[in-house]
Amino acid sequence: MKIPIVKVREGSCSDADDLIAVEKRLKISVNGKPALSLYCTPLMVRELVVGIVHSEGLIAGEWCAERMTIDYGDDILVDIPASGTIREGERTITSGCGGGISISRRPPDETIKDPSAFSIETIKQIFREFQMTSESYRLTGGVHSAALTDGAHMIAFAEDIGRHNAVDKVIGRCLLESIPFAGKILLASGRLSSEIVSKCARSGIPALVSRAAPTSLAVAFARKAGLTMIGFARGDRMNIYTGRARIIL
Repeated sequence: MKIPIVKVREGSCSDADDLIAVEKRLKISVNGKPALSLYCTPLMVRELVVGIVHSEGLIAGEWCAERMTIDYGDDILVDIPASGTIREGERTITSGCGGGISISRRPPDETIKDPSAFSIETIKQIFREFQMTSESYRLTGGVHSAALTDGAHMIAFAEDIGRHNAVDKVIGRCLLESIPFAGKILLASGRLSSEIVSKCARSGIPALVSRAAPTSLAVAFARKAGLTMIGFARGDRMNIYTGRARIIL
């Protein structure tokens, strides 16, 4: 959205308009019962909710994405019909922006057996394309982006004020469109934390690449999950932290 500002440059002031990222509170309920709330960019809301429910295991039992209701107002209200119940467990505020929530911080149970391999040149090329795709970041400087790629094409792309939300939107879109995660790379703009690794592991995504750094817990989780994790992907440089066997040098 566009707002009026005062711009200061080299000791002088002038009135101007500036584009800023929109932020809204999202409240998710299951069968009318409050489940969790977070802050997000109000785009691809259905994909975000599906991604969160999948990645965090929010609902124990069957649930229906097709019958989900979304009410756009001052807050975004989402209700999910389900035969299951809201999963009980500790809710942890994540280390990301946007007030994300993680239901569990334990290491992922899933071990990724995907035999896919990716060349360094493929990763460099697709990550350059990814960085050029984020129109909202160029306009506002206030969002993160994420994408899923097969190494040749970007299959899903999303932006959000929260890096966790951007990842969940990509995962949610793939689930809604029945896009398989095998043989794919998740691209991310932000720091690689344990929560991001857990989301990839739960979906079976074999490789994760970001221009930013990982945390110690993210490296430990990625090793346990058999996930290939690359950070500091910038130009011709990158650091391979885990899963070296999938990378063709």
